[in-house]
Amino acid sequence: MLRAGALAIALALAAVPARAGLFDDEEARRQIANLQRMVEAQQKRLEGIEAEARDRRALLELASQIEQLRGDLAKIRGQLELLANQADNADKRQKDLYVDIDARLRKLEQAKEQPAAGAEKPAAGPGEPEAAETKAYEAALNQFKLASYPLAISAFNGFLVTYPASPLAPSAQYWIGNAYYAQRDYKNTIAAQQKVLANWPDSPKAADAMLNMASAQSESGDARGARRTLEALIVKHPTSSAAASAKQRLAQPAAKR
Repeated sequence: MLRAGALAIALALAAVPARAGLFDDEEARRQIANLQRMVEAQQKRLEGIEAEARDRRALLELASQIEQLRGDLAKIRGQLELLANQADNADKRQKDLYVDIDARLRKLEQAKEQPAAGAEKPAAGPGEPEAAETKAYEAALNQFKLASYPLAISAFNGFLVTYPASPLAPSAQYWIGNAYYAQRDYKNTIAAQQKVLANWPDSPKAADAMLNMASAQSESGDARGARRTLEALIVKHPTSSAAASAKQRLAQPAAKR
């Protein structure tokens, strides 16, 4: 019995290391599994960081492109402003040319029509109405020179009401049409110049009125009407400077008239 008990104790003691070894293997597998999970988690986190970095790089590139586009837009705006200034200067030169031509023609008209105007003067005093007419006309024309087109139209209309028989009346009506044209109101431009043709068909301003009408028709898209007006101008006023301009326009391509 003593031998059997000793054997049982020996067997029990031998079994303890076996169980300890088995326990160590399970713990190692558990730790390995935990390490694998940690590695996978870190890998996923690293992949997320890389994706975020790529997104940031894309955003930086997009921001750079936006800044470049803003720079290009600023350059384009500068070019547009430059072109607008050049167009304004060209308009001003054209208006100055109109004023200069009108002043010269007006002097010729006054020299030619002075006897007739003197016969129509009222008995209020010799030469006084003519001075008043000239002063009123000059005041209206100055508004046009200052590009105050609505005021110029109002002043010229007032002149025509006050001095309907003035030798300057055709010019006043002509400049009303020009003031409308400067405002790109082509419908009223044509209507105003038609009054010149209806009321003063033999005036030197009739040719200029027809030329301005043709410009308004062309600007409003009525190319055929503009051509007919230019052709009629050449027939009715063949020796006028406006007729020479009309011939030049008709010789140009339609897009440049």
